[in-house]
Amino acid sequence: MGTYGGGASRSHGARAETGAVAKRVQRPRSRQENAAPRKKSKRRARSHRSAILLRWCVVGVLGFVAVLYYRPLASYVETRSTLNARQAEVRELRTERTRLQARLADSATLAALTREARRNGLVRPGEQLFVVRGIAEWRRAQRAVRRGEATIARDG
Repeated sequence: MGTYGGGASRSHGARAETGAVAKRVQRPRSRQENAAPRKKSKRRARSHRSAILLRWCVVGVLGFVAVLYYRPLASYVETRSTLNARQAEVRELRTERTRLQARLADSATLAALTREARRNGLVRPGEQLFVVRGIAEWRRAQRAVRRGEATIARDG
């Protein structure tokens, strides 16, 4: 019968047949395992340094790409703000144009034409022009009378 671990004893063979677990034979330790823990090998230190260097290179490349993107992004933001200002100006000009078109349509009527002519001192044939001065003073005096503040009138 086969035995576990190469032993020839009957008891070991019986255990192997019944499925019991045999004790492992320990091999003697090598000189490297018995020695005191050594420093990291040069290869491992070199790979650690190269990993750090690689990380810094990646950071440097990302920084360089960010610097390259700065100008176009700044230009884009400036252009967008200029565009918004221009659009606001266009809206203002459109409302002003609408107002002026309404005023132009109103000025083409006979009533508006007559009103402008009278402001310029023109009269129709057969009408007599009267110039009234001191209207602002007369209105102030009327307001004072309504409030009960009598004023002394100028003798003329």
